[in-house]
Amino acid sequence: MPALKSKIACWFKPVLIGVAALFFLLLGVDTLRFAYTLKHPVEFLLCFFASNLIILISGVGCLYAVFAIRKAKQEEHHLRP
Repeated sequence: MPALKSKIACWFKPVLIGVAALFFLLLGVDTLRFAYTLKHPVEFLLCFFASNLIILISGVGCLYAVFAIRKAKQEEHHLRP
């Protein structure tokens, strides 16, 4: 039973981070689309750079999730008899 809990704990963190990163990636893209509807140049710049920062940080979260899941799969494959 402890091995099952260990497997679940190993997969829970990367999947949770990946789902949150995908949510923020979509939020950043939506913010970027909204930035192009603004008429005032300063508001456009602020919204544009904020959305790019959100997209960049969530992209890093997505990459972390992909590599962590890939590493967990490789370790699981090597542990099988």
